[in-house]
Amino acid sequence: MSASVLVTGGAGYIGSHACKALARAGFRPIAYDNLAYGHSQAVKWGPLVDGDIADGPRLRAVLSAERVVAVMHFAAFAYVGESMSDPARYFRNNTVATLTLLDAMRDVGVDRMVFSSTCATYGVPGEVPISESAPQRPVNPYGESKLMVERVLDWYDQAYETRSVSLRYFNAAGADLDGEIGEDHNPETHLIPLAIKAALGLGPALKIFGTDYPTADGTAIRDFIHVEDLAEAHVRALRHLLHGGATLKLNLGTGMGHTVREVVRAVERATGRPVPVIEAPRRAGDPPALVADAGQARVKLDWVPTRSDLDTIVTSALRWHERPEDQPLAAAAV
Repeated sequence: MSASVLVTGGAGYIGSHACKALARAGFRPIAYDNLAYGHSQAVKWGPLVDGDIADGPRLRAVLSAERVVAVMHFAAFAYVGESMSDPARYFRNNTVATLTLLDAMRDVGVDRMVFSSTCATYGVPGEVPISESAPQRPVNPYGESKLMVERVLDWYDQAYETRSVSLRYFNAAGADLDGEIGEDHNPETHLIPLAIKAALGLGPALKIFGTDYPTADGTAIRDFIHVEDLAEAHVRALRHLLHGGATLKLNLGTGMGHTVREVVRAVERATGRPVPVIEAPRRAGDPPALVADAGQARVKLDWVPTRSDLDTIVTSALRWHERPEDQPLAAAAV
């Protein structure tokens, strides 16, 4: 019988891709989602349990009844701007509710978690590429809420032997290469889908925030990682824990950055259409470059991204956005 893994936020963008990867790897993913942002149609590889991570009794009942062996924790709010205007919402959901989840796990004897963290825990980096040993100085409540969980996980390992792998990923992008699930945030804030929608006439002109950065073309540099590569890393992290591996904190990225204008050109190549753009001032707190040093993930998890060249990312996302009108929407949340 396949081992059951509880995937919080399993109806969301990265969570749904992780569920597919888990099923391919022989696990039984149980998507646990309150559907505030996710879509039930994205849950195709195991059962969907409607539940909130702040609901301790519900979590204990599901963890026990399903004989869960580990948790993949994606459920979180992830809009940086919103976190600045309403930090209480972010700390309550991303941090406090995660404590409820961890305590429910302890109560039923589940002691392994793969945690969806973020490069936002680093804040504005002192040097690039960013290694796991770089100082973590978040500049927004979203990043702070995730860093708090990382620190909690360290103490839970020490006190309760709850082992975890925290995966700090950079810019998740792209869509399932089979076209079964994809990205649909509301509101949409990610560069690649915004550029695609602008090119296809499905959205407004793309705003480029900052054209005076110290980069080759004046626009900010980011490290884009295909969502399927991210999902594969989560499965490898799970196997690490199930085989007795120690708690880890790892970056997930390609080690290569692309400027905003390079992304625009990739979208124009894929669509065959120009991307209308509006140049706007820099946003506060946006660093010139965010690029991962992901060498430790290669060493610890034997993980190498294989789908994360920019053209593959963009073409997979484009196929998703060009899907037939009657195809249901899929993942929306983290």
